Amino acid sequence: MNRSQDPTPDSHRDLTVTDDWFTIPNLITMIRFLLVPVFVWFMFDSVYWNALLTLVVLFSTDWIDGFLARKLNQVSTVGQWLDPLADRLSLWVVVITVVLSGLAPLWLVFALVVPDLVLAGIMALLYAGNPQMKVTLLGKARTAALMVGVPLLLFAEAPFVEDTQLLHTIAIGVLAIGAAGHIVASLDYVIQGVNNAIQMRRQDLNPRSKADRETFLETR
Repeated sequence: MNRSQDPTPDSHRDLTVTDDWFTIPNLITMIRFLLVPVFVWFMFDSVYWNALLTLVVLFSTDWIDGFLARKLNQVSTVGQWLDPLADRLSLWVVVITVVLSGLAPLWLVFALVVPDLVLAGIMALLYAGNPQMKVTLLGKARTAALMVGVPLLLFAEAPFVEDTQLLHTIAIGVLAIGAAGHIVASLDYVIQGVNNAIQMRRQDLNPRSKADRETFLETR
């Protein structure tokens, strides 16, 4: 992920946001885009083990690009919107694919996609760009649950797994927790976004202005 602008707790220097799009973290993010159709291909070809390995690499790049962005001081304006886009696109495609393959129930798609669309719509009305809201602990927890649940579903299909049904049930349970967390986290982000917009208005700042949003964030 390329989204952090703040130094990590053990960092002794501020991170500089660059306009240069050609960075190592952004290249890794692009690899994530390329891995999505590979995952879909393996799923519809019923090669679940290969799909699982692809998914592990795909999810790993989500952490690697953010780590390198901070480590190499290569946080970029492109990465700040490209990374969240890769996150959402890959998650949507992965979930829709496992549902279409019959491994997960249909409600999982609605539980993930509908809150995202509602959140995106509200943020589009309030802001003309990235609202740059802080990632919450709940948001991180729901992402972790989803990233564990889907691989578990695929692992349950491995030929050496004896109790496939038990592992499948556990995976669906983990995904249900992640989906519930996703709904609550989306609501939390809506509240956070609305509150930020209200506070900006009170300070005579325009939420739809990038410069005003940056000014507001600097005062927090």
